[in-house]
Amino acid sequence: MSIYIQNFKKFRPLLGELIARDIKTKYRKSVLGVLWTLLNPLFMMIILSVVFSNLFKFDVEYFPVYLLSGQLIFNFYSEATTASMSAIMDNGPLLKKIYVPKYLFVLSRVFSSTINLLASFTALILVMLAMRVELHYTVLLVPIPLIFIVLFSLGVGLILSAITVKFRDIMHLYSVFVTALMYLTPVIYPMSILPAWLTPIVKLNPITNILQMFRNVMIYNSLPSIASMTIAIVECSIMLVFGLYVFYKNQDDFILYI
Repeated sequence: MSIYIQNFKKFRPLLGELIARDIKTKYRKSVLGVLWTLLNPLFMMIILSVVFSNLFKFDVEYFPVYLLSGQLIFNFYSEATTASMSAIMDNGPLLKKIYVPKYLFVLSRVFSSTINLLASFTALILVMLAMRVELHYTVLLVPIPLIFIVLFSLGVGLILSAITVKFRDIMHLYSVFVTALMYLTPVIYPMSILPAWLTPIVKLNPITNILQMFRNVMIYNSLPSIASMTIAIVECSIMLVFGLYVFYKNQDDFILYI
């Protein structure tokens, strides 16, 4: 373990450069640049709020805040894991020339998405202030669900980056999976409208637990329950350990496919 820690410290400056490069690449030739991470969720919130709060009459207090909080968590998961899929392939030329710990490329994609997550969180705070939603002391616990979603997404990203190197079709299939997953996550709708047979399925979705924990501390002035914390710790640990296992088991063969 000490060898891995020393190796990470040695290449930590490179990780910072990779994160900066990923952010610059994403907003290259963009006039507003990183400001889009604030504007994009705000625009989507306005559109979806008008549609769902009026068309479907969801009885949710401060629905725009409810919606934006759901977007914040799920969009991060989608962005981080989707970007991680191509992390190894996009850096193939570099991997063929010099030795670099391959997991750094996945880390850089997830961490650059985390920076966007923090910017989106700023947008959520602004919306809450504009709508006069009370900020409770439980907001101080927001890092807990955010850390959970980052770790869970990292585990998924490691798996996707490893298997996509060999099976490129995963890139196309995953977009369909993410769309289905969004509808199985209470991003737009409240859990109360779900039929009895669908509720357990939505609750089995790991993102649902993290999202509810985030909303509880952010909006509803509620502390995370021991049960939800335990479930999140177990799910994130399993996904991260499994992701590391799959990645390290396959990383020696990456050079053959990139």
